[in-house]
Amino acid sequence: MDRNSIIGIILIGLVFVGYYFISKPSEAQLASEAQLAEMKRKQDSITQVRHKADSLEKIRQETLANEEHDEISELDKELIDSLYIVQRDSVENYKLTSKYGIFKNAATGEEKFTVIENEKMILTLTNRGGKIYSVELKDYKTYYQEPLILFVNDESSTFGMEMMAEGKPLITNEMYFTPTINDDHVIVEDQPLSVGMRLNAADDKYIEYQYVIMPDDYMIDFDINFVGLNRELESNPYITFKWSSLIPGLERGRDWESNNTTIYLKMADDEIESLGETKDEDKFSSRGSAQWIAYKQQFFSSILIAKDKLENPAAGLKKINNTNSSYLKTFESEFTFSLDDNEKQSKSFNFYFGPNKFSLLKSYDLGLEKVIYLGWTIISWVNRFLIIPVFNFLGRFIDNYGLIILLLTIFIKIIIFPFTYKTYMSSAKMRVLKPQVDALNEKYPPGKEMEKQQAVMALYKKVGVNPMGGCLPMLFQFPILLAMFRFFPASIELRQEKFLWATDLSTYDSILDLPFNIPLYGDHISLFTLLMAASMVLSTKLTSASQPTNSSMPGMKVMMYMMPVMMVLWFNNYSAGLSYYYLLANVITILQTWIMQKFVVDEKKVLAQMEANKKKVKPKSKWQQRLEEAAKQQQQLQKQNRKK
Repeated sequence: MDRNSIIGIILIGLVFVGYYFISKPSEAQLASEAQLAEMKRKQDSITQVRHKADSLEKIRQETLANEEHDEISELDKELIDSLYIVQRDSVENYKLTSKYGIFKNAATGEEKFTVIENEKMILTLTNRGGKIYSVELKDYKTYYQEPLILFVNDESSTFGMEMMAEGKPLITNEMYFTPTINDDHVIVEDQPLSVGMRLNAADDKYIEYQYVIMPDDYMIDFDINFVGLNRELESNPYITFKWSSLIPGLERGRDWESNNTTIYLKMADDEIESLGETKDEDKFSSRGSAQWIAYKQQFFSSILIAKDKLENPAAGLKKINNTNSSYLKTFESEFTFSLDDNEKQSKSFNFYFGPNKFSLLKSYDLGLEKVIYLGWTIISWVNRFLIIPVFNFLGRFIDNYGLIILLLTIFIKIIIFPFTYKTYMSSAKMRVLKPQVDALNEKYPPGKEMEKQQAVMALYKKVGVNPMGGCLPMLFQFPILLAMFRFFPASIELRQEKFLWATDLSTYDSILDLPFNIPLYGDHISLFTLLMAASMVLSTKLTSASQPTNSSMPGMKVMMYMMPVMMVLWFNNYSAGLSYYYLLANVITILQTWIMQKFVVDEKKVLAQMEANKKKVKPKSKWQQRLEEAAKQQQQLQKQNRKK
């Protein structure tokens, strides 16, 4: 063989080798083809099993239906039935294995309940999802005196995790857990009780929801334990926890209760996020983390608290507009957490199921009291550091909350009396000085408003009157007025407390239920609201009689009397305790005004004192100097304009 032939053979060999490497499939293609082959093998296996099962079923049916086949014995029939059952179960078993993997045995079951009862609540757990099915508070009833159940996590609700186990999606809400106790009703008396709900994969592989219930507390511990599943979950260690629930109506007045029912989130930076209470639908999501998520009702809350943090929290609500429904809104929330590559690991949480009582929530030192909205900053301070402490102090000694509100009103009126007195004295000075002010107004013709204003201010300066003296004291009283507006509707202490004709001071009182609904007013008549409006009219009339009239503002008197009408429309559906407080405040104001008019303030002495002040030489204030300079400049401009 010559050299050229050898070279040719080598080149041909290189071509074959190159072609082999070029056409060789990649590892990804091989993996993909292997997966396809495995899927085809599984599908073929299922098809074969189904085919065998169908064939056996056909034979079984034909055999059992044909009574003429006497040669088939009972033993043969039993054998055919057994083969059919085996083949059918193998098909179902294969389906469960394909969908749920190692958790296939927990995919089916029968729902059973475990009831745990302590001094405060009755907690019902279900093995379907291992979740809290319902919570009943023992110390409270609904407005209609039925058992107070905060929520029911039925089949339409979600409570559980979504994850990937062995590459298969797993939703624990659909799985059946096994309780670690055999009793279906346990009463917690002296020691904390730990109840586990296990989602078993194998003897040494499971997910456990562990609930620890204290004997006399609204707070329970909730741990999620992962045991022996680090390899099964390592492909995707990120887990999403979802919680959704229907929120029932518990109080009187559906609209008012709905407008005080929402979701609160306390973020890692201590900021409070809340969804719109009056919106039909609202959502919130964050890439940050939260400390807790609260399903807040008007007087009660269900709060999930993280001992670490809730990553990527999201929440949403949807209002149920069907007035015949016993539910107000649908709440849903979710957050994420990740797992480490450890054989055993836990995620720890707490649940609070209880009343929105400020002192109780504050005692947990978790900021839970922020679910009770007490107004913006200054208003909240007044409530936190003045109103609530006094209210709670009186509540230690007095059981009648109508009397407590009366004493609280008197206490507040005593505190603000110096401002009230200062306001009245300012009005009295302006009233006795009014003839002199009217004389100055007549002295200066139209076009000389600046000179007239300068003269009036000079008069005020001489007699020692501050025209703003009556406004500033009222400004200091305003935060207290608004604080009470936020305090009473949020006070669970007033819930179902009776006083006079009111059956519940936390909601509206009704002396007559109307067979129809009046827009902006309602379908009932609140007597406390009518009495409050009447007291406002009397107080306004008495106050306006003690103040100088102002002919330049004729519409002011109309506005003063329109306010009570607006209050009737506004407060008819509000807390009876709030209307009662404003009624008492108006009555006390009327008494104070009458006493000061008749016995305290002598207007003749006030006028004599102001006349004496005129004789005193007082240095001009900077404000008065600036006013005089402005008046002089105005006069110079007017002269220049006349020359032109």
